[in-house]
Amino acid sequence: MVQAQDLKSLFVAMPDSLSPLWTEVNRADFGDFLASNMKARVRNRFGNFSEMLKLTDDYLLMQSTSVSTMEMKLLPVNDSVNIICMVQTYQAPVADSRISFYDTAWKELPVSQFIQLPAESVFYKTPETTAQADSLADVRKYADMYLLKASLSEKGKTLSFVYTTPEYMDKENSDRLTSSLNMKQLEYEWRDGKFQPKK
Repeated sequence: MVQAQDLKSLFVAMPDSLSPLWTEVNRADFGDFLASNMKARVRNRFGNFSEMLKLTDDYLLMQSTSVSTMEMKLLPVNDSVNIICMVQTYQAPVADSRISFYDTAWKELPVSQFIQLPAESVFYKTPETTAQADSLADVRKYADMYLLKASLSEKGKTLSFVYTTPEYMDKENSDRLTSSLNMKQLEYEWRDGKFQPKK
């Protein structure tokens, strides 16, 4: 059997075990409402609303709950094989994302096969003096969680990461930490069947 290769069909065919919020009918309704230029807002299994904000042949964006979103992107591994990258982001209260990959039959694939997630140290400048190193070590004691928001691009094949740890800290320590950052956003591009840091 040839597997469906557009995201609308794949989303409808998603197993209920991966879609605890929506029934198959819900998943079909989202796409049908969008195709009819209607607001794609559906009451989910928990009695709250979910809204599909975008759907193309290879990209989907869903406001799953009031504090979470889901993005999907269909990506080519080679001429005949596609995989699905899913990014689920939870705002509790600071955004943090989980990335997963599936084949088009919804079998989960190892994340390490398609991306090496950025280490927290990538976001920091290298201290140039002992005083800077001490100051950074001191403020990083308050940054005890590594929080990272990931976003897929609708039109391109890129995945961007924003370091959100400073956002959950008090203002003084957040400012100190931010001044030690080398960057807040990092971009990866889909090359040779995996996400790699943008050149």
